[in-house]
Amino acid sequence: MEESNPTGDEAPPSRSGDRTLSRYDSLERIASKVSGLANVKVMTTALLLRLAFQSIGVVYGDLGTSPLYVFSSTFPNGIDPQHVEANVLGVLSLIIYTLTLSPLLKYVLVVLQASDNNEGGTFAVYTLLCRSINVGVFGRKAHPDDRALSGYDVVPRITGRFREGIRNFMEGRKAVHMILLLVTLLGTCMVIGDGTLTPAISVISAVQGIQVQVSSLGQNIIVAISVVILVLLFNLQRFGTDKVGFMFAPVLTVWFVAIGVIGLYNIGAHDLSVLRAFNPKFILDYFLLRKLDGFISLGGVVLCITGTEAMFADVGHFSARSIQIAFVPFVYPTLLLAYCGQAAYLMKHPEDVANAFYKSVPAAVYWPMFVVAVLSAIIASQAMISAVFQIIKQSQAMSCFPRVKVVHTSKRFPGQVYIPEMNWFLMLACVVITIIFKNTTTIGNAYGICVVSVMSVTTFLTAIIMLLVWKTNILLILAYFAIYAMLELTYFSSVLVKFTEGGWLPMLFAAIFMSIMFTWFFGSSRRNKYELENKMSVEWITGLVTNNSILRVRGVGLIYTRLSQGVPAMLSHYVSNVPAIHSVLVFVTIKNLPVSSVVSEERFLFKRVGSKELRIYRCIARYGYRDHHRGDNEFENSLFQSLERFIRLDEAPSSTPAAAEANHREESDGTTRIEVFPVVGGDLNGGGSAVEQEIISSPQEEDEEEIEFLRNSRRAGVVYVLGHTEVVARKDSSVMTKFFINTLYAILRKNFRESRLILEVPHERLLKIGNVAYI
Repeated sequence: MEESNPTGDEAPPSRSGDRTLSRYDSLERIASKVSGLANVKVMTTALLLRLAFQSIGVVYGDLGTSPLYVFSSTFPNGIDPQHVEANVLGVLSLIIYTLTLSPLLKYVLVVLQASDNNEGGTFAVYTLLCRSINVGVFGRKAHPDDRALSGYDVVPRITGRFREGIRNFMEGRKAVHMILLLVTLLGTCMVIGDGTLTPAISVISAVQGIQVQVSSLGQNIIVAISVVILVLLFNLQRFGTDKVGFMFAPVLTVWFVAIGVIGLYNIGAHDLSVLRAFNPKFILDYFLLRKLDGFISLGGVVLCITGTEAMFADVGHFSARSIQIAFVPFVYPTLLLAYCGQAAYLMKHPEDVANAFYKSVPAAVYWPMFVVAVLSAIIASQAMISAVFQIIKQSQAMSCFPRVKVVHTSKRFPGQVYIPEMNWFLMLACVVITIIFKNTTTIGNAYGICVVSVMSVTTFLTAIIMLLVWKTNILLILAYFAIYAMLELTYFSSVLVKFTEGGWLPMLFAAIFMSIMFTWFFGSSRRNKYELENKMSVEWITGLVTNNSILRVRGVGLIYTRLSQGVPAMLSHYVSNVPAIHSVLVFVTIKNLPVSSVVSEERFLFKRVGSKELRIYRCIARYGYRDHHRGDNEFENSLFQSLERFIRLDEAPSSTPAAAEANHREESDGTTRIEVFPVVGGDLNGGGSAVEQEIISSPQEEDEEEIEFLRNSRRAGVVYVLGHTEVVARKDSSVMTKFFINTLYAILRKNFRESRLILEVPHERLLKIGNVAYI
């Protein structure tokens, strides 16, 4: 069902003569029917600019509001008045090159290219890697039918001894598979932590600026105002990224223009010589001067790139091109001007470093800038909140997160989602953090660990993508990995020094969510293994329906199962208590694939279970991690329409004697596959896109009797049959297994949503069959 990637043995392609037969299980794979991929629509300039404008409000809020607190976090104890120039220019130079190396060069030029069909984030990179080599969470090669999907990237064969050796090493060791999964989960957890800390630090840093003009306001009043703003912010999330983006984008556009203009003014009014900081020599001078203190201060400098990961994680809400268009000519230069302007002001007024941003704002525009800063800080939180929603959706689709409700907020952009449970959790966590810590210094210590950890995971995964998927030159890969591994390790070491001063918070978040995700993955995989080992044979169901003691009642039974072969054991439990089954049975498997999306025309695969007279079918409904499964009338209608087409194709006579002999092949599980010749020039190995294949078949004679029987059965009633499985560890299981299964996994299953709610099965037509799985 929804929480598994059902098994399917990989069968070798059948051959007749010297031509390979292309497996064809459902009319939903007819090439001429595939829309959306056969003729990919080129994004218009107007739409691209619209998305770029929206991305300013959603993606760059966190990165854009960093000037509020970077200098104050870097110099928490003030600037040494005897070495003002060396300190200010050294930190400014660090900021300039950190912004250039990380968001500009790394993310714009490299990481955004690693998106999976315009889906970003650590899980998107992981799924792209899983499709390229056999290192998936379930450790199985993709079924040929799945690899033939239009959205399934066909990666060229890995060549060269070195790359082949790396691939074989990674594929052949389960420990490597688990390490990749754990690294991906770590990146995911840190994004969640980032989404929790971003609203807190952004809002507090903006609101406390009022103390510059109204010094009588205490910190408790600032905290109370911040909490009210945070609650309002999270209540806006249900309206969706599309609406929120258009509401926020104008404000952030004004913010970036304002900080750029004020920065330019400060450079001219205070100290034009700060532009010397573009010379990296000042970085060396800074470390020679401050030594260990300079190293520790990097924990403040790294805050200038907070929110950078949102450029990649939120790419599914927009597009890589639109995010690049917004950043390179607009966001990047205005940020440089803002930091240079603050540095110019601090050269003359180093005593104001604690409120460097607001002190550097000209008095005439202070209050307008305060209002815009508060609004921008609110908006800044949107970047990572949207990223959290996106990455949780991907995690759930890959069976690495418990069942939660995912609301698709835009029909035009399927990547835009809202998750109520995570929204309220983030709101509660942000409020608690704001009340407890009360200032940006402590939150900043925790924030830096999240930022650097996520970036390090992205560097690691993209390096593997460059090696095995893009086949980039080895020297370029080594240079990329060496530069960014060294940079991020240095920053991570500096923020780790402040572990006891707030740095423990993201570690706590990571431990909690890692436990949740790993427990869910562990329990789900064990449960799937149990059901596979205890499945019933096709001979059993064949003998059952021909037994006169079993009554076949009118209607259709849609039996949801995780299995893509065999018969689920719950059916045996059912007929042993109720000796009756429906006149038409359809075993439905919801199969989540490591692809971003499956077009509707390729959604269903059908097979017969046993002979035609049994009226038993198997349906595999395939979804990508961006797709939205709806168990409503639309899904039901599509399923039955596809089944009718399959019946017509199944009855079609073969066009050649050779095809007639090979047309019906019994699989090991008793299902029937329909095979036809591909067109000459197609992919004879069955690995090509369904869009590129044409099916040669003679005119079909429809079996109206079977179709009419199916329609009459549907009119009699459709019942959705779901298993309600209690998972219990065996008595001889280890203590650790009992703890994970009987305690942690049981708590998650009890407190998160049921399968019925996630699948959106009509409750008035639902039949649940209870059983116990001992694992």
